[in-house]
Amino acid sequence: MLIAGAGPVGMSAALALHARGIDTAILEAESADRDRDGSRAIYVHGSTLRTLDRIHPGIAADLVDEGLVWPTRRTLYRGKEAFNRTYDSPGSKWDIPPFTSVPQVVTEAYMHDALEEVGVDIHWDSAVETVESSADGVRVETADGSEWRTEYLIGADGGGSTVRNEIGANFEGDQSENAFLIADIEEEGGHAEADLERLFHYDAPETDGRNVLLVPFTGGWRLDIQCLEGDDPEELKSDERMQEFIRDVMGEEYVDNLKWVSTYYFLQVMADTFVDDHRRVLLAGEAAHLLAPFGARGMNSGIADADEAASAIAVALGARTDAVARDEIELYAARRETAAEYNLNAAGQALEYLQGEDPVTVLRKEAAASLADHFEAAGEWLDDAPYGPHGSPPIVSTGNY
Repeated sequence: MLIAGAGPVGMSAALALHARGIDTAILEAESADRDRDGSRAIYVHGSTLRTLDRIHPGIAADLVDEGLVWPTRRTLYRGKEAFNRTYDSPGSKWDIPPFTSVPQVVTEAYMHDALEEVGVDIHWDSAVETVESSADGVRVETADGSEWRTEYLIGADGGGSTVRNEIGANFEGDQSENAFLIADIEEEGGHAEADLERLFHYDAPETDGRNVLLVPFTGGWRLDIQCLEGDDPEELKSDERMQEFIRDVMGEEYVDNLKWVSTYYFLQVMADTFVDDHRRVLLAGEAAHLLAPFGARGMNSGIADADEAASAIAVALGARTDAVARDEIELYAARRETAAEYNLNAAGQALEYLQGEDPVTVLRKEAAASLADHFEAAGEWLDDAPYGPHGSPPIVSTGNY
């Protein structure tokens, strides 16, 4: 079996196929020494940890050991605290906590180790150039001149997916109105237990009224700043301006600890089909959908895609009729398209809530902030709203995404 893409989704797909007794290989466009700068997807949900542990026992414990489970959620509104809650046992009574906060490069390193352990090869510098599917299988050509044939192909090759383009799937959606600054700030010597909190600040005075999110992860902090209308993101991401933001939000001691900064306009995009006409190619992760990051749905939903794609392929390979095999692949598409639509809408709600100027939304936020001192539910609503609804997609699943 073949997988295009050696990111977390592609590697998860390979582990999921191996766990189901299917030999596989990964084709990756970049080199083995590729630059993986930035913390990227730092929030691994508990349901994702359980999925990973099911397909490769022990990997969840490794990620939990490497990561952080911050116990405190705190929200401010225009300089005033609106919500603050510390959980006595944020890791829960189970072996796998509700989440772990760890840089994506660490997650990928453990996945690499797992693939090496089970004997799955990654073919580096092997960018997919053409994909031809038929009723009998898939033919793939890569940039190095190699030709590959496989019964099924999982396209996990990211937002610019060649696999998606080759099967003729359309990729349509919206872009955020405002840009966002995302920075990694090193925590020298490691985090103190008392500092482990997730902070969201609406209209923070320290950033001239921009929304601010500050989240700890192993080795540092993720600082997100939402740009205002008329901001020049490239000017704001300069070292000088970022150091000003860091000083004002975090304190003078962090000014020289900036390690990485980037700007984004978040896309809300979904492919119009997750499979090809012959039901031999399956899209997963950002090849199938791009989501605003609020609620940490991107990598987590992609890993759910990968696991379900592997399950569908395993059943299809064992089917005694072509019709049953096709149905299994179509069921994958139906389930994961439904999940993607839910996640797209959920992330979109959070994005609209943050960047929108709808008078009703603005009034609700102001009212909740004014009531937060007297009604904890008002403050909790302010704390929850930037991340979208807590529910799960309307499909039967072993995970949440």
